[in-house]
Amino acid sequence: MKKIFTTLLLAIIAIGLAACGSNEDSKEEKPKTEEESTEQAKGQEEQAKQMEEMQKKLDEQKVEKDKVVAVVNAEEIKGEDFNNVLTQSQMQFQQMGQDPTSKEAVKQIKEQTIDSLIGQTLLMQQADEKGYKASEEEINKQLDEVKKQYKDEKKFEDAMKKAGFTMDELRTQIAENIKYTHYVEKEIKVEDVTEDEMKKFYDQYASSQGQDQSEEAPTFEEVKPQIKTQLEQQKKQEKLVQHVKELKKNAKVDVKI
Repeated sequence: MKKIFTTLLLAIIAIGLAACGSNEDSKEEKPKTEEESTEQAKGQEEQAKQMEEMQKKLDEQKVEKDKVVAVVNAEEIKGEDFNNVLTQSQMQFQQMGQDPTSKEAVKQIKEQTIDSLIGQTLLMQQADEKGYKASEEEINKQLDEVKKQYKDEKKFEDAMKKAGFTMDELRTQIAENIKYTHYVEKEIKVEDVTEDEMKKFYDQYASSQGQDQSEEAPTFEEVKPQIKTQLEQQKKQEKLVQHVKELKKNAKVDVKI
């Protein structure tokens, strides 16, 4: 579980946000007629059945939690970590409107999951080798940010139990997340985003917006900060992918599935 430092945080936060959303929905719900309630119940039942069938197909892609799925520089990656990242990949496919259970998607998701695990492992090995660490102050600060998603300590603890994690596991993964962030910030250098790059991006965006006559594109100056941030993240991601490729050249990687 060491290397999958984002999975737990996402799970804990998602539970908190879902709970908040549920509370808001209940406040706005209006009384329904008996006919509407019956139709809604039928719809919910059918939807639940479809979701159950889909989940069974998704679960079939998982492996035994103790199975070694890959070995990276003598470090084993277990099925538990594979299943966690697999779930994230499946969700991404669904969010893009794609069926994660199709033959092509199953193959792509598996490869994507393994590549992600190997990349994370190589990066964290480098972070350890170079001595990057997280301070107690940093860990506590990020832990407080996670807790802010909940109304009180009790709801936070309930979410932890529901996600199946302990406080020690949460603190460990927060520390791994911070260490990873420090490593990327210090070791992955990218060129500054230029004015020309931002304007080119804006022109493409404004052109696409112009096709929809109902919406008027904001001015360049209005969206310039967001464009800069997006391009910075894009450059960082591209450089990170290239960095992982270089690490793989000198690494001993053995995929077992």
